[in-house]
Amino acid sequence: MANKSGNAYALTVLCPIRGGVQSHTAPLQQQLQTLQVNEQSPMAKVPNTYLCRFWVLSDVPYQGKPGFLDHLKSDYLVFSSNFYGELDPYLEGMWKALETGIRVILSHCVDGDSVSDAESFIEYIKRCKVATTFFFNGSTDEPLAQQLKNLYLKQEFSKFAFENQGKSASDLQAAFRAFVLRTQPDNLDGPTWAAGAYHLDKVVK
Repeated sequence: MANKSGNAYALTVLCPIRGGVQSHTAPLQQQLQTLQVNEQSPMAKVPNTYLCRFWVLSDVPYQGKPGFLDHLKSDYLVFSSNFYGELDPYLEGMWKALETGIRVILSHCVDGDSVSDAESFIEYIKRCKVATTFFFNGSTDEPLAQQLKNLYLKQEFSKFAFENQGKSASDLQAAFRAFVLRTQPDNLDGPTWAAGAYHLDKVVK
């Protein structure tokens, strides 16, 4: 069962990669390498994703028992994600945002062709889900939209404070009114920090 910390959920999924005469590991790796990152990442379209990662696991070289070496029965596609909320709504949102890409990726996985809609996708992920014993949660336990707005306001307010040093009380008050009008603190839709962005140049207006 995945960990839950407040409203943050940690998911780890291991999907066995198809073998046989021709392994699907290399084609899957190539497919994953074509995925863009940061605000261009397809996962930036999935609501409430704090952070996530796809990778291929081929072996487990670091093991705790001296003199004991175990090997995986197959290669695995690993998907790990930290997100806000509950599992089913998150996976449903992921399917709605990325159906085509999900179908392509799962075509390389055992029984991946059984996934045909949001319901079967949720069922498949739950079958491949493993316990998460540690996860990163650098969030404030709020929905992603609220956290993105908070990041935007924090950076914009820092700029405001720097640019308005030494002004008179009346000028500072006028500048702050203009700041509030421009940044719209209560509007989560924008302006705000873009999902997936790593610096403030990427703002949703």
